[in-house]
Order: sequence, then C-alpha cells, then structure tokens
Amino acid sequence: MSRIAFTGHRGLPPETAELVDGAIREALAGQGALLVGLSCLADGADQIFARAVLDLGGSLEAVVPAEDYREALPEGAHRAYDELYEHAARVHRLPFVESTSESHLAAGRRMLDGADELLAVWDGLPARGVGGTADVVAEAVDRGIPVHVVWPRGAHRD
Repeated sequence: MSRIAFTGHRGLPPETAELVDGAIREALAGQGALLVGLSCLADGADQIFARAVLDLGGSLEAVVPAEDYREALPEGAHRAYDELYEHAARVHRLPFVESTSESHLAAGRRMLDGADELLAVWDGLPARGVGGTADVVAEAVDRGIPVHVVWPRGAHRD
C-alpha cells in the first residue's frame, strides 16, 4: 500500500487544470487499490488529485484544516468538495475553527505524518502565503519524505 500526501496550487486556469489532471494520473498509474491519497480537497489541484485517486480505484483520506474550511473555499468548489468528502474512506479533522494559514500548514503537516511520499503540483516558486505548496514541499524534504513534483510543460498560474 502506498500512502501519498498531496499539495498543489489553487486557482488553476482551465488549460493548466487539464494538463495537471493528465500528469497526476500518469504519476499515479498502476497503483490502483493499493493507493491511499491524502488531500485537503481544496479547489484546484487538490480536487483534481482526489478525483484521480478515486477514479483509479484508490482510497481517499480527507484532511480538514478547520471547522469553517469548506465555507472559506470559493463557492464554485463546494459541490466538488462535498462529493469528494462523501467518498473519503477516512476524514481527519484538525482542531482549528477558522480556515487560516496556520490551519493550512498544520493540515499539510498532518498529511505528511501519515505519508510514504508527497505528490506536489508545484511551479517551483515560493509560497504565496504561509502553508502554501512550497511550505509543504519544504516540510517533506526536511522530514526526508520523497517528493514527486508535477508541473507539466505549458502549465501556468493566474
């Protein structure tokens, strides 16, 4: 069984989201039912990863950073969040009330606590805020957890 934590950028343009979807599926190919994906189910790359895990026959574990996390996501991401949350085999809730940079960083660390590796959809740039993709990648590197970075050719962020 392979436990893969995930971190990735939010707010991906549609053409980048499509490229990222293909790259994630390629990275996860062949793992099937032995795959356990850990994700916060945020809009963007997190939801793409979670959907790929389920489509490939893996098991999904949701890490919820705070009580108001869902409401803090863009409204357009709520339906996909709800659907993926309902399909999670396990849910890990952190003890934060507000969805903040602190709770997001804690969620990244919580995912790494139970992971064999980290899959990151990352453009290689510094985090735009505390708890961002670059911070979770740095934490994984500090812990000696293998990191697989996905940033397909032609991908860009807004």
